[in-house]
Amino acid sequence: MAFPVLTPSARAFDSGDYPVKVYKAQSGSETRILYGDKRTNMKLQLTYANISDANAELFLDHYDEMKGSFTTFDLNSSAKGGWEGNADAIGAQDHGNNYRYEAPPQVTQVRPGISTVTVSLIGVL
Repeated sequence: MAFPVLTPSARAFDSGDYPVKVYKAQSGSETRILYGDKRTNMKLQLTYANISDANAELFLDHYDEMKGSFTTFDLNSSAKGGWEGNADAIGAQDHGNNYRYEAPPQVTQVRPGISTVTVSLIGVL
């Protein structure tokens, strides 16, 4: 099962960092070593406001199919919908990464039949 094909109403993106190890001497000088050429720990939070409960259930089903935070997956282009900058700027796949769930999807029922879902993802190699 693919990640649900819906355009989020809001998103928050943390671009992560490159794997760097810092060694500090007693004198205060430091040496930094770069251990890779891909950013890691990118965080993406997607909010789908006022969607049908049937669409909200798609996120819960996908979370179950991915065995929670165990399995990684590709995000479809709809997750970047509404973003007018370069698509690779907010994506892990373009840097050789996939995503996994950082936490279970949060579902808030707004009114009968309508819910808001928040999905927290983390980019991994």
